[in-house]
Parts: sequence; structure tokens; C-alpha cells
Amino acid sequence: MTDSAPTSRVGALSRPRDDYRMRDIEIKDDMIRLGQLLKLAGVAEDGAHAKELLDADEVAVNGEPEIRRGRQVHPGDIVTVGPDEIRVTSRR
Repeated sequence: MTDSAPTSRVGALSRPRDDYRMRDIEIKDDMIRLGQLLKLAGVAEDGAHAKELLDADEVAVNGEPEIRRGRQVHPGDIVTVGPDEIRVTSRR
């Protein structure tokens, strides 16, 4: 049996700046938790992966670094993850 070191999924977000993309994610309520948004947007595979991204200082909300998975994000907020930006929009 061989021991293998756990692999981090954080580095997978590191892309050249020319691969930058902005996308809109629509939510049905007035707010969503940051961890849920990262999963909904397909940036994080699960809650643990979302926490890894936050712990690695990969995430900012409206230009401010964020480390809380439970942070409330509202329509109009911009979440930056590595080179990508997610704009939260609402159905309302």
C-alpha cells in the first residue's frame, strides 16, 4: 500500500489572463451563500472545495478578499475567483 499526498484542486483555477471570463449566475431569491454560489457556478465541486478556494485567497466579493463560505451574496455583487468573475443576477 502506498501513501499518496492529498491533491489540492485550487491550482486548477490558475489560467492565463487571456482566458478570463465574466458570466452571470441567476438566483431565484434575494441572496445566496458564497459557498452555494461557487458550487452553482461550477467553480467548486463541493463545499470542501469551496472552502479550499477561500482559504487559498482565490475569492473576492466586490473587490474585497473573502474567506467566509457563508457570506451572503446579493444580486449585483461581483464574485472574483482567480481570473474569472461571476455577476449575481436575479429573476425578479
